[in-house]
Amino acid sequence: MVQEFCRNLQEFLTAHGIPDWLVVFIISVCPILECRLGMFTAIVLLQMNPFVGFIISFLGNILPIPFILLLINWIFDLLKKVPGINKFVYWLEDKTLKKRDKYGIWGLLIFVAIPLPGTGGWTGALLASLLHLDKKKSFFVISLGVFIAGLIMTVLSLVVGNAVFN
Repeated sequence: MVQEFCRNLQEFLTAHGIPDWLVVFIISVCPILECRLGMFTAIVLLQMNPFVGFIISFLGNILPIPFILLLINWIFDLLKKVPGINKFVYWLEDKTLKKRDKYGIWGLLIFVAIPLPGTGGWTGALLASLLHLDKKKSFFVISLGVFIAGLIMTVLSLVVGNAVFN
């Protein structure tokens, strides 16, 4: 199902004249898809050089992270003023702050580095903001987590992806 979505997205973008490197970048910049599916698309679907695919996926995945780290608390502050939504924002903050002392920055690294749906750079940046972690440290740790996840996905795409999907 996921590979079918990636293939359809890749074919759509390619049919509209988008070069392969930009297809990988666009997929990697998207929340949920991120470098996990960017690597799959680069290596399995587009048969790109794994090193080139990795660099493009990594850069695409970390591009939105500083913006999320810098702006999400401002957005939450705005949402706290909206009746109905404010309760959810306060609940989310309370729930995550309880985990800060238990997991902290290393928990963030592990969370982002595990290449599962919903555990990427976007969610890591959101989590870091909710936990009120230092933004510079968070960016470094999230980037390292994306790097590790990208390496894992590169190996999986090379070994499993090419064997199963080609």
